[in-house]
Amino acid sequence: MKVLAVETATSWQSVALLDGTAVLARQDHEAAGSHGSLLLPAIERVLAEAGMTLAQLDGLVCSIGPGSFTGLRVGAATLLGLRAATDVPLVLVPTLEAMAWNLSGHEFPLCPVLTSRKGELFWALFRWRGGETLERILPEQVGTPQACAQSLTGASVLFGEGWTSMEAELRASLSPPASVITVPSGLSKPSAVSVGLAGIERLRRGEIAGEEVAPCYVQRAEAEVKFEQSGGLSPVARREARVAMKTTARAARQRPSARKPHG
Repeated sequence: MKVLAVETATSWQSVALLDGTAVLARQDHEAAGSHGSLLLPAIERVLAEAGMTLAQLDGLVCSIGPGSFTGLRVGAATLLGLRAATDVPLVLVPTLEAMAWNLSGHEFPLCPVLTSRKGELFWALFRWRGGETLERILPEQVGTPQACAQSLTGASVLFGEGWTSMEAELRASLSPPASVITVPSGLSKPSAVSVGLAGIERLRRGEIAGEEVAPCYVQRAEAEVKFEQSGGLSPVARREARVAMKTTARAARQRPSARKPHG
């Protein structure tokens, strides 16, 4: 089964052409906000390297998030365009799930971690059952390093750019019996090869994307973030507090100065 897979959820862009588990061609490089100009040329190069055309493919596979808003939109829009031009089926793979394929068959629970908004992370938990079937333990989450660490209940493999950038905060927030198992840095980056392997499994199960395709952002609502930043006050309570402060300040300005009594 031949598939073209793309990974654009982070600044690291990856494109691969697979035939089953065999990698026919791949392109991996830093894109840093340039997915829009770099993705199609990379796709053209891997097809040319393998001597194939889009019409010879059994599927197109796209990493669908969570991750960079811009990168996810570029990847999805590009493969939607290729699907429209060729009628080749499109398969969508959650980014963190694809990252778990970097460590196919690993015996410990896997916790891929990506950076989200400032100070927050995306993560999920997976386990390889029998070394062959990937099982989701915890769905995609977004939150603080402390929340991520507290979701671990035993020895787990943490990897990805979120782990690299916030290792100190994550380690400091672990509570026994939770502990961290590390892996070589080369296994930490999102990879189109892993996206392709996961996509082939989904393609075999008939999990084809429909007409409506939307990236999986897993972002907390802005209202929730503001609520947290306010110390847990509702919008009504915040408004009442502001009005009370203004009223108090106005009354203080209008109050006549106290005069000392005449002797």
